[in-house]
Amino acid sequence: MDMLAGLLTGPQARGAFLQKSVLNPPWSMRIEDRAPLSVVTMTQGSAWLLPDDPDAEPVRIDPGDVAVVRGPAPYTVADLPDTPVQITVGPDQRCSTPEAGDVTDSMALGVRTWGVAGPDAGAAVMLSGTYQAPGEVGGRLLSALPTILVRPAGTADSTLIALLASEISGEEPGQEVVLDRLLDLLLIGVLRAWLAAPGSGTPGWFRAQGDPVVGPALRLLHESPAHGWTVEELALKVGVSRASLARRFTELVGEPPVGYLTGWRLALAADLLREPDATVEKVARKVGYSSAFALSAAFKRVRGVSPREFRSGTPAPDAAMAQGPRGTVVLGRAVS
Repeated sequence: MDMLAGLLTGPQARGAFLQKSVLNPPWSMRIEDRAPLSVVTMTQGSAWLLPDDPDAEPVRIDPGDVAVVRGPAPYTVADLPDTPVQITVGPDQRCSTPEAGDVTDSMALGVRTWGVAGPDAGAAVMLSGTYQAPGEVGGRLLSALPTILVRPAGTADSTLIALLASEISGEEPGQEVVLDRLLDLLLIGVLRAWLAAPGSGTPGWFRAQGDPVVGPALRLLHESPAHGWTVEELALKVGVSRASLARRFTELVGEPPVGYLTGWRLALAADLLREPDATVEKVARKVGYSSAFALSAAFKRVRGVSPREFRSGTPAPDAAMAQGPRGTVVLGRAVS
């Protein structure tokens, strides 16, 4: 498995919230669902995404564009940047207005379809998918994302968007799984384009893959995280001195090899802990710790909660989700 494949196996939808919104101008929705990640695309009409950051510029998305919005901060999506907020979407995906209160059910139009009805409805049609809890391995990648990342329609897979639009209102057996995988494919397409685009702000540890010294070392750590790596052994494997590897790795990645390995092991452990039959002892062995106690100590030190608390959903003392760089990136140019 290459490094990118390993990272992208993390953000897998499992019962993601997907919805088709049918809207007529003027419309504006404030999203306060605190979701870690959302994917938005238009099949008809255009929309503006407005992050809460007062320094960030609104970004327009047109049919076929795919936008990835990193949470949990609120944001607004509207027909125009200055349209006042009319509907608020809360943490439970319930929709409300100041005048009518909860309108989730009264504005339902069918299976996973919501908005306005009537012969003239549908000036704008938006598909959205919300990840409730992306995997921790993918979280290492997702936390490096800008607030809003947009892949223009010219590079997006129009066939995939059309398929999602067709399937989103279906009720066939296994429909949820089909929708989850379509959402994953849209997300992965945006992430791959972002990682490949020069000057798009990708993290140093990803760019370092192309380095003749650090790249091979990173691949060794990713392929065999449970191995008892030392800097000396890594240096021997890649054919440089210990000092050279340590210096260059830290310069390009932003942390020394052992620190990076610890973070990678704990990310893997977090994903494994979500599996129903996992025990802390089994997970510890799989990611390179000699015992459940050793893993628990490292997990608690870095994440603020024990593995068992993490699995039960107990929040860490600094429960705020990791915040990546602020701003918006439309692939090919930085907006802010």
